[in-house]
Amino acid sequence: MIHFEINGKRVRPGDVGDAIKQAVLQSLEAQVREKIGSIRDPETGAFPTVVMRGDNLDSLQMHVEGSPELIALVRKRMGIEDEELMKEEEIQEETPRVFLSYTSDDAELAKRIAAKLQSNGIDTWWDRWCISAGDSLRQKIDEGLGGCTHFLVLLTPQSVGKPWVNQEMDAGLVRKLSNKCRFLPVRHKLPPKDLPLLLSGMHAPEINTDEDIAQLINDIHGISRKPTLGPRPHAQAAEAGTQTGYSAAANTIARYFVENTKYGRLGDPSIDVEPLAEKTGLTIDDTKDALFELSAFFKDAQIHALVKASLFTEFDRFWKPWDPRDDALKLAADIMNDPDLPAESKAIAELYEWEPRRLNPAANYLLERGLLVDFKVFGHPEFELHRIVGRTDQLRRFLKGRQ
Repeated sequence: MIHFEINGKRVRPGDVGDAIKQAVLQSLEAQVREKIGSIRDPETGAFPTVVMRGDNLDSLQMHVEGSPELIALVRKRMGIEDEELMKEEEIQEETPRVFLSYTSDDAELAKRIAAKLQSNGIDTWWDRWCISAGDSLRQKIDEGLGGCTHFLVLLTPQSVGKPWVNQEMDAGLVRKLSNKCRFLPVRHKLPPKDLPLLLSGMHAPEINTDEDIAQLINDIHGISRKPTLGPRPHAQAAEAGTQTGYSAAANTIARYFVENTKYGRLGDPSIDVEPLAEKTGLTIDDTKDALFELSAFFKDAQIHALVKASLFTEFDRFWKPWDPRDDALKLAADIMNDPDLPAESKAIAELYEWEPRRLNPAANYLLERGLLVDFKVFGHPEFELHRIVGRTDQLRRFLKGRQ
């Protein structure tokens, strides 16, 4: 009988392919940690901390933590010119302003679209709201066009030949070419082959149902005589002011898991993509895109969103009263300084008076950075690690860089 061993571990023949991939990832992670982790700030003596996430080469992500001076030194040593190693903070966007172009033959559909946009956090210019008796048509239209961030034209068999609609489209295209707005053509009962020639290369989704309008609202990404500006939909409203560095849809997904996990562990909670979309208020497409954006925090999220413990390590600080980074620093200091600190997770949780839900993200924070021995075992389902044991030299350097 033939036996396979990879990195000293026996592997079943059917699992050889996956085991080889895992061994390659582990080897790559070790090389990266050694190469980058050995760079030292000559002034402070601090070392950078390397975080690796992902189950395969396609989803593998890395970022480096340390002072700005240390990060700059790492980039210089590694020959990196841009910000690949640092997450950019998400800039809070201003309220989108849409100019809606249409023909009066399509007034009912235009009213329905305008009302949906306005009630979902998108400031919408529609002539029935924005032009009063005695106003100059040209002046009011110019004001609407000049202030819009999105030019939305409703293209139907009735509107494509109307001179007024075509003049507004010309103005919208000029603003688009000047990078002053996005140009959004949408269709209703108009085949793609009948689009104006200039728009033939643009995506022009068809608008028929409320679901189509909901997708348009999500695409725009999110106030007189207009209806009151309503709250943004869940896809845009999820912690719009929270600087996570991820999109609003990704924030929505992350917050759902942070608020619905029992222990903050792998697969907790367990949910398929379609129910997840229903619970978060996102469309199926936006849910899939958000999971793809968060792929480093999930295992194979095409149909089933299997969350990893690293999601709670990353996002707890935005929606929980604790910060895993601070908790991890306390835990690391106690491991180094207190010889009587127990190693079992259950005993540490009792000592700190923390629930497993709080201890797990802190322990995983240190584990992700290669600072703990991996003691993931069965028998204690409420804890990510059965025992929390530090790698002495790595933990010492970690603490030294954060004094």
